[in-house]
Amino acid sequence: MQQEARILKQQRMACSVVRLALAATYLSAVADRFGLWGGPGTPGVVWGAMAPFLAYTAQVNSFLPASMAPFLGWTATVFEVGLALALSAGVRVRLTAAASGALLLSFAVAMMISFGIKAPLDYSVFTGAAASFLLAAFSPPDTGRASAD
Repeated sequence: MQQEARILKQQRMACSVVRLALAATYLSAVADRFGLWGGPGTPGVVWGAMAPFLAYTAQVNSFLPASMAPFLGWTATVFEVGLALALSAGVRVRLTAAASGALLLSFAVAMMISFGIKAPLDYSVFTGAAASFLLAAFSPPDTGRASAD
């Protein structure tokens, strides 16, 4: 019995760490798009503004018309903010984590189609998707309200 309680406590702790790491990752990427980590060309900054991010979105989705890039970029941004907030607050963790996994898997597939397998592997997109799906599988059942995992 003590062993089961200890394992459950460790599982909840791991779920909390993964949940917060995913949320922080999403928020950091969005902050980069809005120049909060610095402008374009700043060391360590990937985009530094929305325009370079939207140009990258067009490259990632090179199999789609370039005119779709703004819609896709802004849609991804809205989803990332929403997922980050829900994950941070512990709201509907299983559902939110599954949605996070689906979003990251769609990024990975688009990157793989446009750039080859190396790009999503280098950016750990499959790892983020896997972490999201594991979080969805191992989190306590959703109650619809915030939980501490």
